[in-house]
Formats: sequence, C-alpha cells, structure tokens
Amino acid sequence: MTSPDSPPLVSPSPCPAPPPSLPSSPVPSSPAPSSSSLPAPPSLPPTGEVMVLALGRKKQRVLIALSILPNLFLAFLLSSDPLLTLSPRHHCRLPGPLPSPEALNASLPWEKGGRPGPGSAGGGPSQCQQFVNGSQAAVDCQAGWDYNVTEGLKNNIVTEWDLVCAQYWLVPVEEVCFILGILTGCLGFGYAADRLGRSKTLLTSLTLSVVFGVLVCVSPYASIFIVMRFCLAAASAGVYLTLYISRLELCEPALRLVVTMLAGLTTVSGELLLLAVALGCQSWRGLLGAGAAPLTLFLSYGIPGVFPESPRWLLLSERSADMNAFSERRNSTRDVRDDESFTELESEAAPSSRPHLSFPELFHSRNIWKNMCVLGFTSFISHGISHCYSSFRGDVRGTAPSFYWTYLLSVCAGGCAWLSLWATVDRCGRRGILLLSMTMTGLASLILLGLMEYLSETAITVFSVLGLFSSQATASICILFTAEIMPTIIRGSGVGAVLALGCVGRLSSPIMDLRNHYGYFLHHVIYSSLALLAVLSILLLPESKRKPLPQTLTDGEQYRRPPLGRRRRDNVPLLATPNPET
Repeated sequence: MTSPDSPPLVSPSPCPAPPPSLPSSPVPSSPAPSSSSLPAPPSLPPTGEVMVLALGRKKQRVLIALSILPNLFLAFLLSSDPLLTLSPRHHCRLPGPLPSPEALNASLPWEKGGRPGPGSAGGGPSQCQQFVNGSQAAVDCQAGWDYNVTEGLKNNIVTEWDLVCAQYWLVPVEEVCFILGILTGCLGFGYAADRLGRSKTLLTSLTLSVVFGVLVCVSPYASIFIVMRFCLAAASAGVYLTLYISRLELCEPALRLVVTMLAGLTTVSGELLLLAVALGCQSWRGLLGAGAAPLTLFLSYGIPGVFPESPRWLLLSERSADMNAFSERRNSTRDVRDDESFTELESEAAPSSRPHLSFPELFHSRNIWKNMCVLGFTSFISHGISHCYSSFRGDVRGTAPSFYWTYLLSVCAGGCAWLSLWATVDRCGRRGILLLSMTMTGLASLILLGLMEYLSETAITVFSVLGLFSSQATASICILFTAEIMPTIIRGSGVGAVLALGCVGRLSSPIMDLRNHYGYFLHHVIYSSLALLAVLSILLLPESKRKPLPQTLTDGEQYRRPPLGRRRRDNVPLLATPNPET
C-alpha cells in the first residue's frame, strides 16, 4: 500500500522490487530508501502554536507581564471621564456686600447638577439666576458661580471653565467626543495592527498617547480640551486594543482566559487607584498627568528584543525564507534555546512586512461576518444597558446615591465579573456563559421595569447590582470571544469593530444627560427588548474553548456553531451556515 506522494509502480517482473515509500510510511517491512533515490521532504512552515512555544516559557511569561502592566495606567486615561465632568452643587455668586441670613439662604440654592433644576420651572430659586435681597425678581447670573464641592475633584473642567447653566451643554459634548475618540481609535488602530503589525502599531499609539496627554494637561480653553481629549482617547484605545491582541496571541489555549482575567483585574486595580489619586491631587490636570507620564516608560518596548512582534502575525507576513530557515533550525538544532532562534528569526530581513488579505474572499466569508455581527450586537447591548443599571435609582426614584458609591459599585462589579468568568468560562464554555450572562442582564432589566412600583429601595439596589454585574461580564466575555474566533489576519479589525459597537451603546449615556434624562423609561425598554433578541442570536455562535486561534480566513470559516442534535447537519432556518463535512 503506497502513499499518494509515492512514484508510480512499474510493470511486474519475475522479481519485483518493493515500491518505494516516504519515511513516514507505516509498512515496517519496506527497506529504507537511500537518500539519493528520493527527494528531501519539504520544509513546512511552523504553526502558530509552534511559534509561540519557540519563545520559551520564561520569555513568554515576561512578555505577557509586559503586556498587562500598561493597563494600570491606561485606566487613568480611559476611566477618568466621570471625575472630570462631575457637576458639583453651585449657585450664582452674589455681588457686593452680603445680605441678611434669611435673604442669603433664599439666594443660595445649592442645587445638584449643571442644568436648571426643578426650582427654576416651579418659580422657586434657581442656581442659574441671581436674586437681589431674596426677591423673586431674578436676572441672569453675571458675577460667576460659587461651587460647593463635596465629591470628586475640587478642580475639574466644570469648575475651571464654569460649564454650568448656559454652558452646561459642553459637558455632554465632551463625553460624546471622548467616546467617539475611543471608537475612532479602535477602528483605526485595529486596522493598522493587521496591516503594519502589532509592534509598530503599539509604539505609534503609545507615542501619540504621551503627546496628546501632555497637550490635554496644558489646554487653556474648553474647546481645545475637547479636541485634545478626543485625540487622547483614540490613542489610548489603540494602546489598549493592540496590547489585548498581542497578549492573546502570546498564549496557548490553556492560558488565554487566565491571562485575560489578570489583565482585566489590573484595569480594575487602576480604576481604584484612579479614585485614590483623585482624592490626593484634587486637580484634573494632575490626574491626567499621572496617567500619561508613566506611559513614557513603555516606549522602551521599541528597543529591539524587549517586546518583539506577535509570532502569529509573523506567519502571515509572507516571510517564506524566514519560515523555512526557522523550521530547519528547529529540526536540526536542538541545543540552542528556542527564544534565541525566535529573536534571530525576527531580526532577519524580510521581503514583505504586510500579510496578504484577499478582500473578495473576506466579503464572501459569511460565517466570519455572521459571528462578528452577533458579537457586535451583543457588545452594543451590554455597554448601553450598563448605564441604565448604574443610574436607575436616580432616574426613576429620584434618590440618586453619592458619586463614590456609584463609582465603587461599578468598579467592584467589574472585578467580580472577571473572577466569575475565570471560574466558569473554561468549564462551561464561552458560548454558554455568554448566553447565561445576557439572559441575566435581560431578566434584571425586565424585573426593574415591571415591578418598579412594588420594589423597595433594597430590592432595586440588588437587581441593579445584578444587572450591572451581568452586563459587564457580557461585555468582557464578548471581546474575548471575538478575539478567539477572528482569524489573525483580521483580528485587530474584528476586535476593534466589536469594541466600536460597544462605544455606540455607551453614547446613550451622554445623550440622555443632554436631554435631562427625558424618555429614560423608553430608553430602558428598548435595551431590554434588544437584550432578549441578543439571547437568541448568541445561539448562532461557535465554541472556541481550548481551540487554537485561527490564522487565515479559511481557518476562521471553520469556526462554526455546534449542531443542535446528533446529526452532523441541521437545516434550522436561522442557522443557515452548514457544518463542514467530516
């Protein structure tokens, strides 16, 4: 019995010779052919897992730690917006000598928020108007404002540039521009990471983060601050996205969840440290400077050999000579350390540095597009509905908790979400936990909406915390899921697109704030309905637990959903993508 690559048999003779076979032939009685009679076996390029193992265990762990550490300071730049835009209680500054205590109390309405409060609509005192001797004849405030800061920063952009009353609209505009900056950075730097490489994109985004971080801290006007803040958000999002992809591509299947969980907990630690720094410095310039300054240390990743290019991306950069040389060294030299061979591979000259992407093949990869659309839709819902839970009590019952309580509750819910994912995802699978967390998100929303009049304050808090926890768990596992099923050749663009759709969901928060939270109930109902639709769409996803990362578009097309029954094929209308033949 011959292998398909064996030469053809000759006509039979009285003493026929046994047919030649490859060295891997299972027939033990065949004589070993001489080296001159058969051509040398082809030198195959290594797989992605081999390239990761070529780094060596020690270097792999060091690179993973280097990719996690910047998350501690990125949290300062990506999570500081609530502190920067917090509107304290304020009133119109009184010109001239102070009036009597009774008139002073009537003319100093310490109202919460930047927009005119209910007092201005009902004829009572307003923090946006000036009252003379306590009379009801009010004029627009012209002497400025005094602020009663009890939470957050004593000096933020609201108090420095008086973004209250008539100028309050700049605060939601800043929040929208900040989220749009993150969206732009995820899309732009995600595409650049696929075309130029992870290392070059990381250094570029790091450099831009430092430059725009300095420009933000020295902004003299609110308009310049908004523009620089947009650019800083885009650059910081590029750093976060590139590190996320590089970190995942440095891991074998057994380590991916643990490493992602450690990076998430590092970000949570940075958010807690952010609050401590804010209480210490009390200035928004110092707070942003504390996040941008340490990023200059990570520019050392550009030194050759410190933070090399992603090994999986190297397989797609059309370096055939390097791949063959690497394979020969792996087969012939066993006493040389693997990390040295990988460094030598990376330093060799290459004829091409960009992987080849077939756009017609990408447009016809309907399984990849289906997975991306489902995960993007899920990310949109989870990020959008998270705001509903964090502000439910204030928007519905009018008993908003303090800023510190809301902030700590959101951060701790995110930390608990990462710990629960670490304990369950590898046991129950990505798709199962994503389905469970999205179901919990929708149920918590429906319970709050349907039983709002019958629930106590404690019950509202419990279900709000449950919804906040499950929505953050959904958002976290959604990004991990996307990075695992998107092929390496478009992984940056795929993860960036899903993160961008999550930013679209986050835009509902400042838009609601700009409209003074009118229509909040309808906003909550829409997200709850879409959450139930997302539960059904998650059934279309495949399972990526303990599977190697796909490299090419063809590999990504093979990541299909498990069959619903015992048959290998099923013809359910919504599940139109057939499973491959075995």
